[in-house]
Order: sequence, then structure tokens, then C-alpha cells
Amino acid sequence: MNNRLDPLHVGILLIFFGVLIWSAINPKDLFTWFLEVLPALIGLIVLTATYNRFRFTNLIYFLVLIHAIILIVGGHYTYAEMPLFNWLRDTFHLDRNYYDRLGHFAQGFIPAIIVREILLRKSGLTRGKLLSFVIISICLAISASYELIEWGVAEATGSAADAFLGTQGDVWDTQWDMFMALLGAILSLVSMSNLHNKFLKELIDH
Repeated sequence: MNNRLDPLHVGILLIFFGVLIWSAINPKDLFTWFLEVLPALIGLIVLTATYNRFRFTNLIYFLVLIHAIILIVGGHYTYAEMPLFNWLRDTFHLDRNYYDRLGHFAQGFIPAIIVREILLRKSGLTRGKLLSFVIISICLAISASYELIEWGVAEATGSAADAFLGTQGDVWDTQWDMFMALLGAILSLVSMSNLHNKFLKELIDH
């Protein structure tokens, strides 16, 4: 594997840190900001640590950046108070700010392609229904694990975690979050698999 840092990846890092620095300036709630941004920072650490041993396709790095931006923006404003989605709520008379739904959709959509790449490159699984089933199951497990983390944080910190939970009074918020992750994973495989195959082929040919 070529250990040279790809210029595209440098650009992605610069965008990531630019958005991160912006988000850290006067966030709505510092504790919520930390909780929301933490997964993006963990992802950065993992991708950096594995960069020379297992380099993903450029598609993965781009998708991870999009997911990180969603998390970081949510951390700055809190998911329940993201201004654009407040505007959508007020303009279209919606019952809540739906930015958290976008976040959980991304929680399925983007990990699905990441998991797909790892399984295709490192496991004996080949393209087909079994691969899709395993990917969707893993994405659901990730979503459920995140809900358990939210529950644990809420139990440990009490009302301080209200903005992190972002339920907005919806008793079915946890179920909606997992459904959106499931929907995201399914739509990701349907819409992105062919494109992902092209990136995988380019990586192998290179």
C-alpha cells in the first residue's frame, strides 16, 4: 500500500477540521456538542490509525465526511434546534424539527457502504442477498447500540442529556431513530452499490 497521503484526503481533512472549529465556537450547549461530535472524532482516529494498513475507497472518505458534518452541525445547534430544519418545520407546519431524523437516516446510509466495503474486501462474502442481509443487520445493531448509549448517558447525567436525546416529546423517538437507520441502510444498498463497485474496481486496478 502506498503510504503517501492522497491530496483528496488532505482536502477532506481540511474541510472536516474547518467545520469542527466552526462548531466549537459558541455552541448552543457545550456538553451536547461534545456528545454529538465525539463519534466523528472517534471515526477520524480510526480512519487515521488504519490509513496505511487498510485504505478505503475515496467514496467512503467522502461519505464519512458528509456524516461527520451532519454530526458536527447537530452538535453546534443541537438536533432539535438546527435553524434550517426549524425553518422547514415552521414553513410547512411540521410537528417537530426533523434534523435528528436526517442524522439517523445517515447513521444507516453511510455505515452500510463502509460495512459493505470491509466485508467485500476482508470476508468471504460475495455480492448478493446474504451480503445485503448481513450489512443491514450490522447497521441495525449500530443504531440499537447508539440508542443504548443515549439511554446510558441520560441515566448518568439526568436532564443534562435532554438536548442530546432530542426526543422533542415523541414517545416513539427511539423506534423512529432505528427505523430511519434501517431505511437509510436499505436505500444506500439500492442506490449506491453500483457506484461503490466502480470505486472498488478502481482501487483494485490501481
